[in-house]
Amino acid sequence: MRTLVGLIAVAVVTATGLAYSQAHGLLGGITISRALDSNAPRSSGGAMNILLIGLDSRKDQDGNELPDEILDKLHAGDSEAGGYNTNTLILVHIGADDRVVAFSIPRDDYVAVSGIRGYDHIKIKEAYGLTKFETEQKLTDEGVTDRADLETAGREAGRKATLRAVRNLTGQPIDYFAEVNLAGFYDLAQSLGGVEVCLNHAVHDDYSGADFPAGRQRLDAAQSLSFVRQRHGLGNGDLDRTHRQQAFLLSVMHELQQSGSFTDLDKFKSLMNVARKDIVLSEGWGEDQFRRMAALAGGDVEFRTLPVVRYENINGQDVNIVDPAKIRAEIARAIGGESTTTTTTAAAAQPLPPANPQTSVSVVNASETSGLASQAAALLGKHDYPVAEVRDRESGEPVDTVVTYGPGGRTDAQSVATLLGIDNAPQASSALAADHLRVILGDGYDVPTDQPVTEEAADITTANSWYGMTTSPTPDQGKPIDGGGIPCVN
Repeated sequence: MRTLVGLIAVAVVTATGLAYSQAHGLLGGITISRALDSNAPRSSGGAMNILLIGLDSRKDQDGNELPDEILDKLHAGDSEAGGYNTNTLILVHIGADDRVVAFSIPRDDYVAVSGIRGYDHIKIKEAYGLTKFETEQKLTDEGVTDRADLETAGREAGRKATLRAVRNLTGQPIDYFAEVNLAGFYDLAQSLGGVEVCLNHAVHDDYSGADFPAGRQRLDAAQSLSFVRQRHGLGNGDLDRTHRQQAFLLSVMHELQQSGSFTDLDKFKSLMNVARKDIVLSEGWGEDQFRRMAALAGGDVEFRTLPVVRYENINGQDVNIVDPAKIRAEIARAIGGESTTTTTTAAAAQPLPPANPQTSVSVVNASETSGLASQAAALLGKHDYPVAEVRDRESGEPVDTVVTYGPGGRTDAQSVATLLGIDNAPQASSALAADHLRVILGDGYDVPTDQPVTEEAADITTANSWYGMTTSPTPDQGKPIDGGGIPCVN
């Protein structure tokens, strides 16, 4: 959300009534990143996807520590707190008809990764910081000593890792991105002279500094950050915090419209000063991108949060277990597209033939993700498929994800492929004995969850890692209370 509200100052340029040439001059000086690979997949058919990245860093764009007086106002700890986690990730889809759907990606989603030494799974928020650290360490070992060069290279690598993680999770291309840190949020709220919000209940939290009565009220810049950062004392944990972020965004857009920030040149210049100081944009932003993002300022946005299946504690960390196939299908339904995983997901929901007790299954891990074969074997065992062998790939065996079967094993092979979410058609193999199956799991494969996601569960956003929850919090029911353009939230 911090990214999104910061980006508003840039994205609505053509909605201001200013000539584009004039606006273009005002936009000069914004930091441009080249992390988005020009060869990466792009949206088609007139659609556009923009990833908004909110860093929890207490440092500026050059890696310098924020002043103590700013950190005190933010209730954000010292400059080492937060690291370079991307605590806010929002994928904004703008359709060919300019309909906007914004997907909040829970920061603790546990995702498979490659290319980060020592890790096969991480929380998605960690992709940026872990990659930044590894890149800087490698360059230092090679003799690079300039602090600015290390910071730039590290951040670019962190952005690339974050883009890759989001693409892998959502199955969506990313056409543009924008990034901002905590200081950007504070500066924007301050430039607006505060923002009006509405609370259903009074709250008090010493950690974030949130101490507000119920009802509508105007918050200054420091209070605004406390409002969206609070997670202690909220009945639904990060679900409530996500609702606050979305409601606060709507309030900011309402404030921008009501204050005349788009038509008053002096106010607009103030917003642009914030953009130059705190925002990083990918290459390629131009008149069309700004015009289409202007829909956000009109408040005509559908906010969704990607579903979480369950919460677990892994290696001492509370994480969200997610099903990428369900996430991709959810996004496809929301934007009116088609998902390559929809068929598999639907088939998995149908009753499968009972397992043949004579069937024997070998599960082979051909990927770089440790433990993948064991996870798949556990899922098959829940459905009464006898797993005779779990091992790593041997020389000469395929490296791609596939199910092969011996004589008489075709029906079970199809059922196993469906249970494991494997799209490739099972293949007969003369090398296998009768009623024997071999499952080979390649890079990029994720074991699907074995728990159906209900409509209610789809509303649950993320585990509250502060409370160590192991069960789903109760989601809010119904639509946000109408506060005259200012949504009321918990």
